[in-house]
Amino acid sequence: MTLTVRFAPSPTGHLHVGNARIAVVNWVLARKAGGTAVLRLDDTDAQRSTAAFADAILADLAWLGLTWDSVERQSERIAMYDAAAEKLRHSGRLYACYETPEELAYARNRQHRMGLPPIYDRRALSLSDEQRATHEADGRTPHWRFRLADQDIGFVDLVRGETSFHARNLSDPVLIRSDGTYLYMLPSVVDDADLAITHVIRGEDHVTNSAIQTQLFEALGAPVPMFAHLPLLTDTVGGKLAKRFGSTNLDHFREQGCEPMAINAMLATLGTADDIEPFADLDAIVAAFEITRFGRAQPRFDEARLRAINARWLRERPYGDVAERFEALGLIGANEPFWNAVRGNIERFSDVTLWHEVCFGEISPQGGDPGFLAVAADLLPDGPLSESTWAPWTSAIREATGTKGKALFKPLRRALTGREHGPELKRLLPLMGRERVLGRLTGRENGASS
Repeated sequence: MTLTVRFAPSPTGHLHVGNARIAVVNWVLARKAGGTAVLRLDDTDAQRSTAAFADAILADLAWLGLTWDSVERQSERIAMYDAAAEKLRHSGRLYACYETPEELAYARNRQHRMGLPPIYDRRALSLSDEQRATHEADGRTPHWRFRLADQDIGFVDLVRGETSFHARNLSDPVLIRSDGTYLYMLPSVVDDADLAITHVIRGEDHVTNSAIQTQLFEALGAPVPMFAHLPLLTDTVGGKLAKRFGSTNLDHFREQGCEPMAINAMLATLGTADDIEPFADLDAIVAAFEITRFGRAQPRFDEARLRAINARWLRERPYGDVAERFEALGLIGANEPFWNAVRGNIERFSDVTLWHEVCFGEISPQGGDPGFLAVAADLLPDGPLSESTWAPWTSAIREATGTKGKALFKPLRRALTGREHGPELKRLLPLMGRERVLGRLTGRENGASS
């Protein structure tokens, strides 16, 4: 049997890191097993689902590098859900209910006051034909519930282990709204059965759904897939991830200059005991992945940690991996020595433009002791500069001025780069060139080569 998974977002909003984590884990598991990864857009909510959100989800997944073996849309599969609903009606497992939303809310509040769980009492099953006719004559159209069998429900969860429920503690779920549209529960099962999904991997907020859907699979004569429910991501203090201002949406991180592989590495690893590594590519993630490493504790998503992973990923990239990106930015002179000099001092790739300006453009003068800088300029060796220039040059300055340590190096860094910190100056000197270095030391110009 081919392992087959699905990622099933609803196109009712943008993809956030919690959704993306489920996408990454499903995709990586499928590739690890040589299986099939299906993308299914759960777009039966016609009022909230939009083509724009669907396109945005597809774009975000493509940015992550996740390619799918097939893409399905529930809005194109309604006939299959109708057939399944008719089968459940015929078997007596799908029954009509006529309560209004207000009546259901009143019943739930009454149960709450009595300290009872808000479980539907199945009063619709006791309605006579005459009562049903009266409701319909009054303009009420039924919603339809799935009748759970009164038995234990159990499955082995790949993350949670043995998981069990009893149907008496669950409410018969509404499968079809009074307007005839389907809720999540039935289409998901019909699709999983039709697409031969073998493993359903999703958030732990779906554990109860899985118990109910187990009975739905059985009622429709379909095999029950394996389940894995991942603990939900939290913020850095263990609270619910805030979605305000889109701060956890993938497009936010893309706009901030985050590398997709940094996101992939973090989302594939959070919740395991493994350290997050800046994997070079998706193949490396697939090779290291084991779903059994996920634990029950809720992992914390820390944007600062993501930035650190992003920086590590960039630092470890050879020049060949980024050369085309320099060309796209139009950075003339951004060659391999430049990349090797600056990559340890960037958090996002766009930071290279700052150091390109330092090496090849103009900078704001930072001043300093003119006498000290004049001595430094006089002692600068003749001819082309190289990485080996730095050590003897600064030794000569130290001997001539009596300065050392920070008193020696900080004025030179401020004069040459306009900044307090940055890449090793021995690597920047040959990139700047002798005339630019002299110009910045003497104040004759603000950094342009003569």
